[in-house]
Amino acid sequence: QVQLVESGGGLVQAGGSLRLSCAASGLTFENYPMAWFRQVQGKEREFVGAINRDGDSTFYADSVKDRFTISRDNAKNTMSLQMSSLKPEDTAVYYCAAGTAWRTTRRYDYYYWGQGTQVTVSS
Repeated sequence: QVQLVESGGGLVQAGGSLRLSCAASGLTFENYPMAWFRQVQGKEREFVGAINRDGDSTFYADSVKDRFTISRDNAKNTMSLQMSSLKPEDTAVYYCAAGTAWRTTRRYDYYYWGQGTQVTVSS
């Protein structure tokens, strides 16, 4: 069975940094584009950013561009989200996901999901 597990969430002050990790098992990791989404209580899950299979191309939502960086290590079956210059509006549950197509922001194109990790940015 496929399992994606996020870690690294927590409480951080505005302007600070945090690094999230996603550990994957049960799939051929290098075959999947990967993405990060986030969700606030009562709101739709929104796209944060994605990375291609080889890890040499990324794209991001405008709200996090130039502040967040996605990377992956296919040898270790892991993906990370490096967040800097954090803002209170970044507060959300962050999810990693394995996709079926490159350069898609659509939730239904990602069919494997982690359980989420809470990121809270205090002002």
